[in-house]
Amino acid sequence: MRTHRIGRGFTLIELLVVMLIIGVLASIAVPKYQSTKNRAYLSNIRSDLRNISSRQEEYYNSNETYTTDLTKLGFDGSNGVKITLVEGNQGGWSASATHPSVFPMVCAVYFGRAAPVAPASEDRVIDCK
Repeated sequence: MRTHRIGRGFTLIELLVVMLIIGVLASIAVPKYQSTKNRAYLSNIRSDLRNISSRQEEYYNSNETYTTDLTKLGFDGSNGVKITLVEGNQGGWSASATHPSVFPMVCAVYFGRAAPVAPASEDRVIDCK
């Protein structure tokens, strides 16, 4: 008499356990990935505000005043970063910036006698909140 060997597959329980393990790993990895992306966006915002500072100083050296017009500064910021130059005159300038992926996080900086823009609280220091 011949015996037939039946190939053994995975049971439903084994498949469910594997799916559970994958789900747990994903629930750990996704927030860490999102956190890393948010830090990158904030880094872009801070970098753009530092670049604006340099451009404003160049503009001031040529025109003896600061500006609220990004095109006059020849500034091309990071993708998705929205910069608003709030004030620009002979006494100073102020700006705020955000990115839609980290909204409502806002970063701001001011220089000289310009009115501080929240959350900036110290001259020339970029603050985010």
